[in-house]
Amino acid sequence: MGKIKKIKVAPGISWVEVPDAGLNILCGCPADSVKHLIKNGMIKTIEKNGATFESGPNVILLSDTSIQNGQFSNLGEFPVLQMLYKQGMIIPNHPNNKGQKPLLMGTKKQVKAQLSYIYRGNYGLTSVEEIVSAGIAKELAEDMMKVKLKFAFGKIAHTDNFLDTLVIENKRVEVKNNVFIKRSKFNNYVIEYEGEKVSISLDLKPGESFTPSYHLGFYKVHREYFSVIHSGEGDGWDIHRPCMSSIITYDQNMYIIDTGPNILETLNSLGISVSSIKGIFHTHCHDDHFSGLTALIQADHKLDYYATPAVRSSVSKKLSALLGRPEDFMNRYFNIVDLEREKWNNVEGMGVKPFYSPHPVETTNFQFRVISENGYKIYSHMADIASFNVLNNMVSSKKGDDGPSKELFDKVKENYLAEADVKKIDIGGGMIHGMAKDFLNDKSKKIILSHTNRNLTPEEKEIGERASFGMIDTLIPSNANPMSSYVQKYLRHYFPEELFDELRDIINCPIVDFNAGSILLKQSGKNDYLYLTLTGNVEMIQSKKNLHQMVSAGSLIGEMAALLSEPRKKTYVAQGHVWALKIPAIIYQDFIKKHRLLQHILKRRTNKNILLNLPIFEQMASSYIINTLSQALTRKQIHKNNKIPVGDSPELVVIISGEFALMSPKGEILESLKKNSICREERILFPKMPISDIRAITDGEYGLISGDQLNEIPAVIWKLFEIYDLRTALQPKLKKAA
Repeated sequence: MGKIKKIKVAPGISWVEVPDAGLNILCGCPADSVKHLIKNGMIKTIEKNGATFESGPNVILLSDTSIQNGQFSNLGEFPVLQMLYKQGMIIPNHPNNKGQKPLLMGTKKQVKAQLSYIYRGNYGLTSVEEIVSAGIAKELAEDMMKVKLKFAFGKIAHTDNFLDTLVIENKRVEVKNNVFIKRSKFNNYVIEYEGEKVSISLDLKPGESFTPSYHLGFYKVHREYFSVIHSGEGDGWDIHRPCMSSIITYDQNMYIIDTGPNILETLNSLGISVSSIKGIFHTHCHDDHFSGLTALIQADHKLDYYATPAVRSSVSKKLSALLGRPEDFMNRYFNIVDLEREKWNNVEGMGVKPFYSPHPVETTNFQFRVISENGYKIYSHMADIASFNVLNNMVSSKKGDDGPSKELFDKVKENYLAEADVKKIDIGGGMIHGMAKDFLNDKSKKIILSHTNRNLTPEEKEIGERASFGMIDTLIPSNANPMSSYVQKYLRHYFPEELFDELRDIINCPIVDFNAGSILLKQSGKNDYLYLTLTGNVEMIQSKKNLHQMVSAGSLIGEMAALLSEPRKKTYVAQGHVWALKIPAIIYQDFIKKHRLLQHILKRRTNKNILLNLPIFEQMASSYIINTLSQALTRKQIHKNNKIPVGDSPELVVIISGEFALMSPKGEILESLKKNSICREERILFPKMPISDIRAITDGEYGLISGDQLNEIPAVIWKLFEIYDLRTALQPKLKKAA
């Protein structure tokens, strides 16, 4: 039997075990990596000397890049928590506390980022001054800081107090006990022990994603006027269910409360496209409520981000630390809307009241209300609350001691117990979560018990109930068909306002639905219909050209084949449940012919095909966005040895044909650029940054897209950052040139 054991756990995650050296290495730590280890038996429950605790990793190998295929690669918060508390490595007098600290290893950049990110994940804002600067009155800020210190056992500790680190660059280094590691190339490592070696690749394949530990199935979710869709009831350790979250529907808008791991899989399972989401309400920055934040950037528009300034500040600091970006980074991707705590804020006509909840990081929970014929209907969402017993033990017994005031906790309890039609509460227990028994006399009509990975006890079942995934609580039913309003909303994206009254024949077409996996349109099939997708995501597949992309709600599919009576070149498959407007080709052809739009559509056709093959649209190919950008794409010919000129304003360069090279200031070729490559992304991301030359190696053609237009599409900007980070990591000279 070999001395090194390597197991492929999930995409981007491997396990390396060296028993003789006492090392268990988690290689790659994307969201839910701990859940995968539990599911695959690497983490087990152990009983020793009367204590029950878990086994698991004691070393984490980080990816060389913080983002892969649009997802966070390095999320060490929960693996570190598992080592410190569930394994007992930090607990005094614990049989597994042998003085060993969890070890983080990787490149200098990624190790530094993880230390800062875990620090913010543990504590959020770390001083009274930071809390006051986030808009909190000094007296309350001092009380909040006392709460933090109670949770932190009296001290805000830097991460190097409880973590060891090992920086790996290009030399072979010892991990410990004669186990060595070497970085063989970007994101690839070799681990060696007593003559045996294993190779580790932390790369995702093109189009591959980090995956959840569970399978959700598919649901047909109805849109009501005011309702709650239950999209997660587990916690950060639950291997079977998504973390606690909900989706609010109000009128034609949908809002997510918190964004935990694998949020796109959750939405797809419910037949909801991320582009259908209007905004997010954020309670706090712990990973099981935070790590899906970047997935929401895959929308074709900026989502509204609703939080109190204190929560937003702690989230921004954590995101900034993780990615090495300025704290105003979120402004590039979201429309930031600050909410006032303890007041009813007007959000598109819906009342939203955030209220403080004691927690190790800044946390607010929410009440949502909408008026009905019987008065206000209220939904209360309370993630990561503290039990009354924990709160009572924190309260100061006399003025001037180190505990928060009784007045603060009296207000907290009043908010916790405020009556609602539906109330979802955290019952995770322990030092930082709630208890069902505190709500025994709560007057709310319905209480849902959430944020736990165990079965409910009989006593808990007398207080509240468990929600199943996809369950809907309708507070105010809809008296209209929301799909009809979606039809009008999306058609306005495609045609001039003055033609909208002429669209009545199209608007009157039937609305149909498709189950997950159904083929809407098949390659080479008949061209009798095209579809306007209204909900859910659709896969666009052309396997011969290696084209496999997602098109979001609001996309016209099969348009060109229907217009020109050509054989269809692509197949379209429903990813989840999809509603769509089924448009007969004859009706669409008549409308286009009547208003002389065919030449305009044909003109942008070639440009659309160019754009669809670009890597920046791999995760998001909304036909509305593609149509808009196809009209903005300027194409130019260039001769061999000429340079692509630099415009007055930032533009993305798209290589359409020929071979080009990215050059260093000394004239060295840093990177070969071929068809479907993009470059000069750095000028869009950092407008004042000097840029490198692009030289034509052969005659060719390139395209230009205005940075101003791309800046309005968060999914594209996110992809440009990923490409820029990868390019500069692979080409250090390019970074100097830039």
